[in-house]
Amino acid sequence: MSPDKTTPTFEPHAQIAQLFVYPVKSCAGVAVQDAVLTETGLDLDRAWMVVDTQGGFVSQREMPRLALVQPQLRHYDVILRAPGMLALHLQIDTVEAATTARVWDDTVKAFDMGDLAAQWFSDFLAPDRASPQERPYRLVRFDPEQKRLSNLTWTGGVEAPNQFSDGYPLLVTSTASLDGLNRRLQALGHAAVGIERFRPNIVLSGLDEHDEDRIDQMHIDTGAGTVLLRPVKPCPRCPIPNIDPRTATSSPEVGDTLQGYRQDARVDGRITFGMNAIVLQGTDQQLRVGQVVQGNFRFD
Repeated sequence: MSPDKTTPTFEPHAQIAQLFVYPVKSCAGVAVQDAVLTETGLDLDRAWMVVDTQGGFVSQREMPRLALVQPQLRHYDVILRAPGMLALHLQIDTVEAATTARVWDDTVKAFDMGDLAAQWFSDFLAPDRASPQERPYRLVRFDPEQKRLSNLTWTGGVEAPNQFSDGYPLLVTSTASLDGLNRRLQALGHAAVGIERFRPNIVLSGLDEHDEDRIDQMHIDTGAGTVLLRPVKPCPRCPIPNIDPRTATSSPEVGDTLQGYRQDARVDGRITFGMNAIVLQGTDQQLRVGQVVQGNFRFD
């Protein structure tokens, strides 16, 4: 008997092993058991961002100490903690003056979070230059009225909005890909590293190494509906995976090891790890650790 063509069959069967939200761009992530999916990714992901006096975004690339800022998500606020600092409370529903901010080539509408937040980040990141008259850093909140889209060439024309992420709503990696990297690191005499260095939103288990690169579409039954995610672009890696998130110190072994086996022709030979993904269906659904992820492989 031929299979029922109305019933899809799936090749990979994976599970959500971990979920991460990064409330403040380039600060530490928060491991969560569940998260609401929005069109811009997981709720509150990259909703805030540190900027310099010209409104340009600041990241671990030039300021590794951002890795030491640890957020805590609560119902009404986000609490930020860092070594030597009192906690900073950010009210989720409160902003101050309208402003603009620049993230890569995009200048977007945002809201300034006020002098207290500016002083907190300035004190932590540049204590020698953080007088009240000279605050080199400020914190901004993305304006939800702003429409900032992913690259339409990579999304196949699908409009995929973002907040302050580098360019796509979600980043998907797998436990097998990390295991493969760690085997290579340890064979070279280096210590294993954690997945937090790669700043994923969704970590999948049950796949072979880097199979996330080949999934055409991810189907997730939440119990209340179906979520459809599409991996669209391999994620080129900058120096951030070289930064130890526990110490904010950088050493080259992660990037050097990836250089040996992860050059990706799809992005002109750059080093990749993980897939950028967009949301096709399922906004306002709840993603949870343990949910089954199904899909089909593409071969292109």
